[in-house]
Order: sequence, then C-alpha cells, then structure tokens
Amino acid sequence: MSTPTTLPPSVGQVVGPRYREVEVPVRGGDLHVGVWEPEGGGPAPPTVLAVHGITASHVGWAELARQLPGVRIVAPDLRGRGRSRDLPAPYGMPTHADDVAAVLDHLGAGPVVVVGHSMGGFVSLVLADRHPDTVSSLVLVDGGMPLLPPPGVAPDEMAGLVLGPAAERLQMTFPSRAAYRDFWREHPALGPGWTDLTTAYVDYDLVGAEPELRPATRVAALGEDIRELVDGDSVQHALDHLRRPATWLVAPRGLMDEVPPLYPDAARDLWTVRYPAVRMVPVEDVNHYTVIMLAEGAAQVRPHVVEALGEAR
Repeated sequence: MSTPTTLPPSVGQVVGPRYREVEVPVRGGDLHVGVWEPEGGGPAPPTVLAVHGITASHVGWAELARQLPGVRIVAPDLRGRGRSRDLPAPYGMPTHADDVAAVLDHLGAGPVVVVGHSMGGFVSLVLADRHPDTVSSLVLVDGGMPLLPPPGVAPDEMAGLVLGPAAERLQMTFPSRAAYRDFWREHPALGPGWTDLTTAYVDYDLVGAEPELRPATRVAALGEDIRELVDGDSVQHALDHLRRPATWLVAPRGLMDEVPPLYPDAARDLWTVRYPAVRMVPVEDVNHYTVIMLAEGAAQVRPHVVEALGEAR
C-alpha cells in the first residue's frame, strides 16, 4: 500500500512530485520502498528496479530518476537500512533478493531491468538467479563482481579494509542534522561535489532524535553482508549460472575518491576473462558514490539503462 510521505523537507524537495512511498510485506515486517512514477503515466510504464549499496538507501537513486522521467523507478530500502532498518536478521544476498522479488510481485512488475549499485549489484545477480522471471537484464554499477583481496590480505580482512570508515560511522551519534552534514562534507568522495541530492541523501540516513541521531544502517547488517561480497556462495552460483544480459560499469576511483578503485585492473581482467558474457564498460571521472549521485555519473549510467529497456521490449 502507499503511505503518507514521511521524508525530511530536504528530501521531499529532491525526490519530486513523481515520488511516492510504499510498504511491502516481507519476512518480519514491511520493506520500505520509494517509487518514482513516470511522467504521463500509462497502463504499462517501463519499470526499473534500482537496488542501493551496503550502507546507502533508496534516496541515492534520485538523480537517475531525474534523468529517466518516462520510467517508473522502484527503489527499496534494503533490510537493515533506511526505513527498513528494523526488519530482523538474517540478512545476506538471498534474503535481500527475496525481499526485492516480493516488491516486484507486490507492484505487479516484471520482468524488469535491474540496476544495482555496489552491494546492490550482488543482490541483483542473486535476484536473477533465484527469481529469473522477475529480471530481463542487469546493469551492475561498480558492484556485483566479487571483490579481490590485495596480496597478503585474507578475505576475512576485506571488510575492514574496504568499509572500515563506514563501519566506524555507523557507531557514531550526531547532535543534529547539520552536524551530520558537516561530517559528510569532509568526505573526499562526496564533499567536493555537494548537491541538493547529497543533502537529501545524508538527511534521510539519520534515525533517532536530537541530540542522539545515528546512521540508519544496522552494524549487524553490514557485518553479515560484507563477507558475501568477497566469496559468497550465492553470488558465485549466480555468476556461474547467469542467464540474463549483464553490463558491468566500473568507476575509476573508489569509496574515498582514491586510486586504485574498488575494482583495479587485476579484478577487471580476471572477471572479464572468467565471465565473458558480462560486458565491462569503464565510466569516466567519477568515484564509487558519484557514479550514481552526481549528474555526470548518472548521465553515464542512463544510456545503459535505456538500452536495456529497449532490449526488454
């Protein structure tokens, strides 16, 4: 069912008049979903399922929704994140895949183009494997392919290496929304290109009340999910049995705007050889966040989504 808008004012200004919120029954409660309806409506609008990253929320897709005004964008808050944070464990890629499959069933959508960013790419692959009738094709945005530990780093150590700062943030409290914005303005990947969407994304991430606001993502969800991004069985099975067209977009800089990126040359070379059916496309002059959250990043994702929608017809 649709629910009244409960967004902070800064978020409501960004998501725009096409936006509505939906609650979808899943194991343990309701999954919160943002839906951008297409301009002009119509009985069977083209639909894209957009799946966010490991500590993100559906608000991160607002820029892509701006750039696809004729498309219905269905973007859930994954279990343990955003306004779905209170859904119970276990987490993991199969659980997330089943949750988002329930969203598509609830909305009567499918098969659809699925766009997954970061961990959302992994969820998207497992969705296509577990619920193949829901997916027409995949666009994996700087995610989906297993992360390679650098030489001398064990797989169990990858969580701290890749997401250490994020894990620390999840255990912090903030006296106000302004303080949390200030925290993020110092972030090397998001701070320099700050936009109205950045403000909305950061404001939506907070739960609780002043002076003890905290990030929405559950630490337990982060801990349970991160290990699967390295060598999770469900992800491996999904890649080995991939039956849908898939495009893998790779950013040149990482989570802290650093080089090497999340997928250095060794990872690109390995996965393109092992999975030749997955088309790898480099994205220019963005980092792991701005590939979807800035206009210049979303503008490079958009053509691949449009192409996938055309192939689905």
